[in-house]
Amino acid sequence: MRLFHCASFLTALFLSAANAQIPDTPAGRQFTAWRAAQDSEDPAKIKRFLDASLPFGQVDQELAMHKQTGGFEIKEVERSSDLQIVVLVQTRNPPRQFARVTMGVEAAEPHQIARLSIQNIPPPPDPAEFPVAPLSDAGLASALGAWIGKEAAADVFAGAALVAHNGKVIFSGAYGLASRERRTPNTLDTQFRIGSMNKMFTATGVLQLVQAGKVRLNDPLSKYITDYPNPEVAAKVTIHQLLTHTGGTGDFFGPEFDAHRLELRSLNDYVILFGRRGLEFEPGSRWAYSNYGMLLAGVVIERVSGQSYYDYVAEHIYKPAGMTLTGSQPENETVAGRAAGYMHSQRGAKWTPNTDTLPYRGTSAGGGYSTVGDLLKFAQALMAHKLLDAEHTALLITGKVEAGDGAMYAYGFEDAREKDGAGWVGHSGGAPGMNGDLRMFPKAGYVVAVLSNLDPPAASEISHFVSVRLPKH
Repeated sequence: MRLFHCASFLTALFLSAANAQIPDTPAGRQFTAWRAAQDSEDPAKIKRFLDASLPFGQVDQELAMHKQTGGFEIKEVERSSDLQIVVLVQTRNPPRQFARVTMGVEAAEPHQIARLSIQNIPPPPDPAEFPVAPLSDAGLASALGAWIGKEAAADVFAGAALVAHNGKVIFSGAYGLASRERRTPNTLDTQFRIGSMNKMFTATGVLQLVQAGKVRLNDPLSKYITDYPNPEVAAKVTIHQLLTHTGGTGDFFGPEFDAHRLELRSLNDYVILFGRRGLEFEPGSRWAYSNYGMLLAGVVIERVSGQSYYDYVAEHIYKPAGMTLTGSQPENETVAGRAAGYMHSQRGAKWTPNTDTLPYRGTSAGGGYSTVGDLLKFAQALMAHKLLDAEHTALLITGKVEAGDGAMYAYGFEDAREKDGAGWVGHSGGAPGMNGDLRMFPKAGYVVAVLSNLDPPAASEISHFVSVRLPKH
């Protein structure tokens, strides 16, 4: 999954509050400074702020955001600590969009911003109704059908959605076009690119090898990839750290990836290109989303199992789960049911194909394809312990490290459950022209799977709509 400044593929419930005060913490001060710089609409002031506090920001992006939104009115500080703040806001410009801003800062002074995301939130049926009341299964199906119908009619959602409760599908539907050029409609069997969602498959595969006694989570990478190009990195980073994004291994998206996008045909090709670089931080010292770390987890599967990553997950995950429409065939091969992806530079602009952004082939970090029905099969097989025993299933999905957005990160899964077990585990995925989300509610017995062939947050808005309307039990 590519991560963009001021874009996120998760959504959250908006809770109204008046006269919210930003706390005087490192995160709160940076939030206030960011908002003041943007509100100034002064390029020089914005640049000074970015140089000091937001190195990955761009002046033109901040100006464009302010022009589009008119700035943000603060509604509530949802969560706050010294190094993170989550603020619920509303744009000043029509249509007065609700949003959630999550900002995380570095521990060391000057506390530069390490992570900044803005999440659009679908408006509730009645803005005065906060929180949204839980619905019955029939009521949920009716409300969801009406909501998705409006999103599809407005051309901001195309894809498929499915909700199951205790194994019974209570809602399913497909909307929009799989190919706009051929006018091919999406169906429940359309195969959508899933972005980072197949990190769940990768982590499940590693835990299968752990369960079999072939891999130990605290072992260094060097034990399994003995010829890794940077021996210091391989000696320091553990399998646990790869699976939790705490290894400091960084990303691979960027100029080098773009220059070699179609040459990277195997997992080992990525190791050859990126394997000599050093660490971004000391392993285990913090959390930072790392596509490259999860790619290396796939290489571990290959070295230990003796199979290609693709053959391993097909045999040990897709087959026992009954997933017949999931895979990672190269983009230059025809997959009859695979949807085309469509992207645009801003909401409401013309949709254009995402072809020139796609890798040669999906990897263990993301980029495969699946259907909402196959994702339900995966969820059911996992929770029924057909893929792992009960002990290793719990180890897989139980949060290990704080990852922002109110969730913990487990092994290739987000864990958004509360202390009483209510809430969900799963993973989202997104990049230009693709968005997906799988949420499993173990305590309540629900599974929500949504896939889209449009930009984020097309699918995540739908899964959020369902999540906040489920009973908390």
